[in-house]
Amino acid sequence: MSSRGWWAAAGLELAYFSGLARLAQFGSGGAGVILRFERVRPTRKDRFQPLRSHEITPQFLDRLLRALRRWDCAVVSQDEVLDRIARADIGGRFVCLTFDGGSRDLISYGHPVLARHGVPFTIYLPTAFPDGLGEAWWLALEQVIAGNDRIALMIDNSERRFDTASTDDKYRVFHFLGTWLCALPPPDLAAAIRDLCARYGVDIAGLTSEAVMNWEEVARLAADPHVTIGSATVNYPLLANASDVVAHREIAMGRAVLCAALGRDAVHFAYPYGERGSFTPRDVKIVEEAGFASAVTAIPGVIHRRSPSQPWMLPRIAWDGRRRSLRGLRVVLSGLMPGAAAQLGRRY
Repeated sequence: MSSRGWWAAAGLELAYFSGLARLAQFGSGGAGVILRFERVRPTRKDRFQPLRSHEITPQFLDRLLRALRRWDCAVVSQDEVLDRIARADIGGRFVCLTFDGGSRDLISYGHPVLARHGVPFTIYLPTAFPDGLGEAWWLALEQVIAGNDRIALMIDNSERRFDTASTDDKYRVFHFLGTWLCALPPPDLAAAIRDLCARYGVDIAGLTSEAVMNWEEVARLAADPHVTIGSATVNYPLLANASDVVAHREIAMGRAVLCAALGRDAVHFAYPYGERGSFTPRDVKIVEEAGFASAVTAIPGVIHRRSPSQPWMLPRIAWDGRRRSLRGLRVVLSGLMPGAAAQLGRRY
């Protein structure tokens, strides 16, 4: 965690134990938060887990939902988030739960917990993955680095070699290559990761198929009235690097495929990756003109009635249950420290 993140975390703890958060809650009416998760699965013991901050455990999810009930904090659907933004007469703190990517472990470990508590949640789905066409390149990169002490691949027409013997080296190389791959145009990304997988014997198709839901599983979740299925494009590209034509196609086709597969419209959207710089005002305009009711980002922040959020630029906070305290979340929900929410919403 960076020093700014450490100070933000310390401030949240202080606000909780001093009682300031509970006092602020009464004065401000609290805040709404959209939480962003990806995978839900049990703790692993591997020393190299570069994607750990993208995971929560079923136990943490259960603790979170129990805590929200104790705090008298409503868990609402994405539709109700929009109602609360539009109507000043709906009071109280609220949380909206969202899950990106369509990971299969959401069925195995997440949905049973969520169903037991009877709470709504939204899944944002890139349709290439249940279609069997998407490639979870980040999982393939993790597997290549985990299984080798040295790796090589072509970068800018020259072969680069990387030492990945130590755990620290593995994290460093994963961060470097992950950032580089993410910024590539989709055809170049696909070519680079397939070359890497061919060199080191990783079956990216099998790895992806095992990790993500198929359409039968998506339909099973969609049959639950508490579940909303939203769109996250077709291939989950970095929209900022896409041409106008590609951006329009990804945004429109993702929705169309979901509608055809599930027999219902998808009116909520998530920008792929969603951080600042990963999408542009052009993409926000495309989403608005396409008729989506809302669009969520990965830009951290809270929703206050005093300064309502723009429906096509809704903030979300990625709350890693393995590192972050539920006490800190309670302070964020009080509305006392929105700046700390922004710091803790970043993954380190």
